Amino acid sequence: MERLFNLDAQLLFDAVVMAVSMFVMFTLLSYLLFEPVRKVLEKRRQRVADDQETAKKEKEEATVYKEEYEQKLKEIDKEAEAILSEARKKAKKSEAQIIAEAKEEAARIAERASAEIELEKKRALDDMKQEMIAIASMMAGKVVAASIDTNIQESLIDETLKEMGEQTWLS
Repeated sequence: MERLFNLDAQLLFDAVVMAVSMFVMFTLLSYLLFEPVRKVLEKRRQRVADDQETAKKEKEEATVYKEEYEQKLKEIDKEAEAILSEARKKAKKSEAQIIAEAKEEAARIAERASAEIELEKKRALDDMKQEMIAIASMMAGKVVAASIDTNIQESLIDETLKEMGEQTWLS
C-alpha cells in the first residue's frame, strides 16, 4: 500500500529547513519591520496623549480666562450703571437749576412789566392832566376873549383850581 504522504527523510528535512527559515525570517522581519512600526505607533500614541494633555490644560486656562472676562464684564456693567446714575443726578440738578433760573427770569420780567405798566399809568394820568390844563387854558382864553373883567376871570380860575384839586398840581 502506498502512503498518502511520502514521509521520507528528504520531506522531513525540507519541512524542518522551511520551519527554521520561516522562524528566522519572522524574527528578522519582526526586528526590521515590526519594531519600527511599533516605535512609530508608540510615538503617535505619546503625541496624542500630549495633545490631549495640552488641550485639557488649555481648556482649563480658557475656563479661567472666561471667568475673569465675565467678572470684568460685571464690573464694567456696574461702572456703567454708576456713571449713568451720576449723569442722571447731574442732569436733574441741572434741570432744577435751569428751572429756578427761568422762574427768576420770569419774576424779573413780571416785575419789569409791572413797573412799565405803572409808568404808563402815570404817563396817562400826566397826559390827562396836561389835557385838562390845556382845556382849562382854552376855556380861560375864551372867557378872556369874551371880555370878562378880571374879577370874573380870577373867580373862574379859582373855581377851576378847586375842581382840579391841589393833588393835581403837586404831582
